[in-house]
Amino acid sequence: MEKVFGNKLAIFIFVFPGILLFVLTFLAPIALSGYYSLTNTLGPGTTINMVGLQNYIDLLFHDKQFWHSLRNALLLGGGLIIVQHPICILFAILLDQVGGKAEKLLRTIFFIPCLISVVVLSKMWVSLLDPNFGILNKLLDMIGLDFLMRAWLGDQSTALGSILFILIWSGFGWGLLFYYAGVKGIPEDLYEAAKLDGAAGFKLHSRITLPLLAPVISVQVTLAIISALKTMDMVFLTTRGGPGDSTQFLGVYLYEKAFTSNQFGYANAISILFIIICLIATYLSNKLIRSETLEG
Repeated sequence: MEKVFGNKLAIFIFVFPGILLFVLTFLAPIALSGYYSLTNTLGPGTTINMVGLQNYIDLLFHDKQFWHSLRNALLLGGGLIIVQHPICILFAILLDQVGGKAEKLLRTIFFIPCLISVVVLSKMWVSLLDPNFGILNKLLDMIGLDFLMRAWLGDQSTALGSILFILIWSGFGWGLLFYYAGVKGIPEDLYEAAKLDGAAGFKLHSRITLPLLAPVISVQVTLAIISALKTMDMVFLTTRGGPGDSTQFLGVYLYEKAFTSNQFGYANAISILFIIICLIATYLSNKLIRSETLEG
């Protein structure tokens, strides 16, 4: 084995297929997208004219809808990090303390929404929030709050809040699963030692659970940011970015530019900026969490 690892040709033969696969499936599409982003092509097979950085200039300085889409994505990322994740951590801790068959049952119930197709979930929420026969408006009417009844996904004042709630709700099971696995991995001895020292309740978990969950939190925050930026399927199936552009997200906007407006070059410029934003957000979140962990 030592002879194999000392042979550069053998190492190259083992590593080359993986590198080739990475280049063809990851780097090559990005490079091709970068090339098309510098053109005004209407789609594959059409005339290609180089326009340089014009698509990027239009996006960054003249396209209000792009910034609106980015703002909505950042709002979703903030909602996932500030609202969803603390709830997931709390439920993971409570679930761990339940124990027995109840723990297994609740764990399954919480994860069920993640097993259902996005199409089914989207249609379910469209029905629940329907202004005419939706159960939410029916309930508000029954308890005397009929003045709150409205088209939740069709009203510009409530559409974004409604879609953010649906997206945060639909990802709850995955977030809980990650944090639950992290809580389960913490040695019980640490809790017993802390209890002997008088720690209990919030103090116990703030001193032991949260610091030891820091790697999980770091990964989850990164995934939340990326997930928020690439959100498309559920938005497209519920509101298609409307009414107006109130629920427009980057993924939906990119799709519309590429396949509805036939601005293929412009859509590729959006995708390249999307990658750059993801890389910057991932770097900043990892650096922030790492520095807080070291300080802790």
